[in-house]
Amino acid sequence: MTVTVGVSIAIPEPYGQTLRDKRRSYGDVMADRIPSHITLAPPLVVDESGMDDLGEDLRELTEFFRPFTVSLLGTGTFRPISPVVFVAVSQGIAQIETLAEGVRKAIGAPEPEFPFHPHVTVAHHVPDEALDTALEDLVDFRCTFEVEAIHLYIDEPETGWVPTSAFPLG
Repeated sequence: MTVTVGVSIAIPEPYGQTLRDKRRSYGDVMADRIPSHITLAPPLVVDESGMDDLGEDLRELTEFFRPFTVSLLGTGTFRPISPVVFVAVSQGIAQIETLAEGVRKAIGAPEPEFPFHPHVTVAHHVPDEALDTALEDLVDFRCTFEVEAIHLYIDEPETGWVPTSAFPLG
C-alpha cells in the first residue's frame, strides 16, 4: 500500500490560522485541507512499509541543522506560470533552501521543476479577482518565528494533509 507524504515547515499559530482563514475567504477550497506551511519537499508517493526508514532519514538529516528565524513579509505571485499568490519569506531563505535540498535528497524526492522559492501559499486555483484581492490584502502581512522542527505530513483522503511527525533541528 502507498501513501502520499510531504515535508514542510509548519507556520505556528496564530499565524497559521490567520493565513488559512484568509485562504478560505478567497474561495480556495484547499484552505481546510492544507495547513499553512513552507514546503520543503513536494508530495511524494511512498510505500507504507518504508515510513519508518523515511522517518529515520529525516531524523538523521535534522541533526545537522540548528533552529533558525523565519520572517514572512508581503506577497508575491507565480502568475502567469501558475495561479498562485503567496506570502513571501524575507528572512531565513538560505537556511530553508539548504534544508529543502537535504530533505529532497534524504527522502528521494525529485528536483523541483521550477527554481525553489520558499513561500506560504494563500490563494491557489481561484479566479483572477480573488488572486488580485489576496495579493493586495496581505501585502502588509508580517510575522517572525523560530523554526525548531520540520514536519512530515500524510495526505489523508478524508481530511487532507495531516502532520504525523515532527523532527527537531539540532
